[in-house]
This record gives sequence, C-alpha cells and structure tokens, in this order.
Amino acid sequence: MSLQRTARAAVRSLALAVAMVALAGCTVADASDGQPQPALAIEAACLLTDGRVVPLQVEVAVTDEQRQTGLMGRKTLAPDAGMLFVYDSPRAPDHGFWMFKTLIPLDIAYIDNAGVIRSIRQMYPCRAGHGVGCPSYPAGTAFTQALEVNQGFFQDHNIRTGDRFSRDPRTCGL
Repeated sequence: MSLQRTARAAVRSLALAVAMVALAGCTVADASDGQPQPALAIEAACLLTDGRVVPLQVEVAVTDEQRQTGLMGRKTLAPDAGMLFVYDSPRAPDHGFWMFKTLIPLDIAYIDNAGVIRSIRQMYPCRAGHGVGCPSYPAGTAFTQALEVNQGFFQDHNIRTGDRFSRDPRTCGL
C-alpha cells in the first residue's frame, strides 16, 4: 500500500514539474520587454461611413514579430492614429487579440478581404504579470486585417459593422 502511495506521489510530482516547465515556456513566449517597437511604415487610410470619410494614419504590421508586439508599451496613441494588422490569409473567427503589456485602452475592428468591418470590440489593458492571465478578444468572424485605435474612436465617429476601411488614396480623397 505504501509503495502505491509513493508511486502516486511521484507521478503527481512529475506531472506538476511538467506543468511548471510548460508554464515557464509560455512566459518565455510572453517575455517581450514591453518596449514599443520601432515605428512601422505609416500610411494614410480612411474609414467610410454614412457617406463620410474619416481619415486615419495607420502603422502597418505585416510580419509575425510586428503583429506580436503591436502597441505594447505605448503610453499614448494620437487621436487619428491606429495600427493595422495585415494577414496573408484569412484568420478564423476564434482568432483574437489580447492586451498583454498594452497600456492604452483600444477598440479593434476586424476587417474582411473586401475592406468591410465585420466586428468591433473594446479591449482593456491587462495588468497581469504573464500573458496567460490576459483575456483574448476573438473576432467572431473571419478576417484578413485588424485595426486598433484609441478606445471610443469608432463610437465617436459613428463607425459600425458593415462600414468600410480603405488604404486607397483615391477612395479616401487623399
């Protein structure tokens, strides 16, 4: 009987050690120092709603590293600025963003390959010490682009799902 207890205790200890190593691996993946990434390429863009054009200046994140860092560590974002995350292929509806080491409350619009806003979410800074403690904000729809702006921007400009996003200077009147 005591041999069985010892074996069970050893198995539990081993399972706990494996879980701790796995968790440590997660924190290594989350271990960005939270410093803002160098400025990315900035493009003029716009949102189209109710016959109005709402101009924006967007930093464009196209690489995995740029998308993973996003707006981490930024203390401010200009009122007419945002970050555009661009993907080569559609992301699934359960794909989401999180706010680990992101200090600014943000709105995010998930945009399809035709430039139509399919979903808008509000995201809040996560103060957890590790990314595993931060919530994810899934799109709820397939998307190829995601636009982060200051929280309240979409509401203040009456931007809704079904409105459009464009980087085309002719469409934006630039």
